[in-house]
Amino acid sequence: MIEYLSENMWQLWAVVAVVGLILELSSGDFFIFCFAIGAMGAAVVSPVADVYVQIAVLLVLTTVCIFTVRPFALKYLHRDEDDRASNADALLGRTGCVTEAIKAGGYGRVAIDGDDWKAQSADGQEIADGTKVRVVARESIIITVEKSEK
Repeated sequence: MIEYLSENMWQLWAVVAVVGLILELSSGDFFIFCFAIGAMGAAVVSPVADVYVQIAVLLVLTTVCIFTVRPFALKYLHRDEDDRASNADALLGRTGCVTEAIKAGGYGRVAIDGDDWKAQSADGQEIADGTKVRVVARESIIITVEKSEK
């Protein structure tokens, strides 16, 4: 097994790169991405270089990537998004369509981007089926909506 890996180090480096890219999808800060680039560089030189050269290529490419690619990626892909809303908080301000009438002082259903949410009216008034509404608040799984002009 060790002999196989030493003869085919490019496969190990490719796995490290793919795992790095998968981990980067969950973090989004472009740090692990730099290690994935370094691992791909090591995979490219592995057929013609020994392990120490491969590790050196990994370290050099990762370092260069951290100081060049990462700042560029952060600047252009995370513009002014320090307070990025995620999950259900991203619903605030979105518009949707009432699918089940919201009763006065009660609840109804609103479809937003294919998801169906339990909703209540912000002013306590009834909102009919098919009305366009805008999300103004969220409490657990219940959203508060008001009629939208759009």
